[in-house]
Amino acid sequence: MATGRATWAYRDRFGDSFGRTFYRRFGPGVVSSIGIGTYLGEPTDAVDDRYRESLVSALEHGVNLVDTASNYRHGRAERVVGDAVRGADVDRDAVVVASKAGFVPFDRERPDDPGAYVRETVLDAGLADADELAHGSHTIAPAFVDEMVDRSLDLTGLDHIDCYYLHNPGTQLAIADRETVYDRIEAAFEVLERRVAADDIGRYGVATWEAFRVAPDHDAYLSLPELVHRAERAAETVGNDEHSLEAIQLPFNVVMADAFTVEAHDTEGEAMSALWYAHEHGLHAFTSASLAQGDLAAEIPASVNSVLAGDTAAQRALNFSRSAPGVTAALVGASSVAHVAENIAAGTFDPLGARTFDSVFE
Repeated sequence: MATGRATWAYRDRFGDSFGRTFYRRFGPGVVSSIGIGTYLGEPTDAVDDRYRESLVSALEHGVNLVDTASNYRHGRAERVVGDAVRGADVDRDAVVVASKAGFVPFDRERPDDPGAYVRETVLDAGLADADELAHGSHTIAPAFVDEMVDRSLDLTGLDHIDCYYLHNPGTQLAIADRETVYDRIEAAFEVLERRVAADDIGRYGVATWEAFRVAPDHDAYLSLPELVHRAERAAETVGNDEHSLEAIQLPFNVVMADAFTVEAHDTEGEAMSALWYAHEHGLHAFTSASLAQGDLAAEIPASVNSVLAGDTAAQRALNFSRSAPGVTAALVGASSVAHVAENIAAGTFDPLGARTFDSVFE
């Protein structure tokens, strides 16, 4: 597991190579403000090899945050993450590993009959009931989430996952009313609180696409204050002194800034954006789609291009994402060693200098 001593030593290993705010506090220690994601790519051995090489390079050159999920690339992503953590010239305790559960994962490749696979591995196995399965592929039923934690530990070959997310729980809104979905999230939180108590995971979070950056009247909306309340109740039920809901993950980039601009989360009569809520209430925000799945690697809008630091469009886009209030790290895919080197180099810049983040929008 990532420890304070090891992550601080990892930071010190790179001395003054990075900007002053590149490493940020998370959990017991620090984490790089650029993290490596593992979502994109075909489920093939060749892609596995490229990811493995890219992840090892990232870990050996200053990035100690790796993000994956149980369903990414049909389980191959978690296997490759474990291989990279063991194969890199870094201590395991210096690396923060995050994974997720929510979508039913396949085993290395898409089965000929996905429906039959889901029935056999989820419904017949007693991990969820049919009315807890959205779109035939998503559930946060307690038994399923518990099984996915075990699966993540097994596939990575690690004895601890530092941050474990519920993956797009808003998907459940397609089959249940919002109050029922909050109840299901709370039940899943209870499982994760127990796994924190057992030291299988360090903390947990909620990873979403739309839920935190749309208005409250939107069909996909979930309330951050309500989720914190549900985490508090889950911790009390389990008998933990404090809840361990510490992270959110959501899209945020130059052309998708809703997480900062949409004031959707009401607390004590004040509406806040998701990032401001995270900033004000001690949640760590990790941004997905920081390069808009590669689109911003070529060009970013001229209106912000001149106020962001970096030698390339990709670097300036990453610096936009990681400089927002509440953001602990911006996540970016690891498609090649060359891209990894370019992305890591963004960390050598002070993203905004003396500017405030608000000034980017002026």
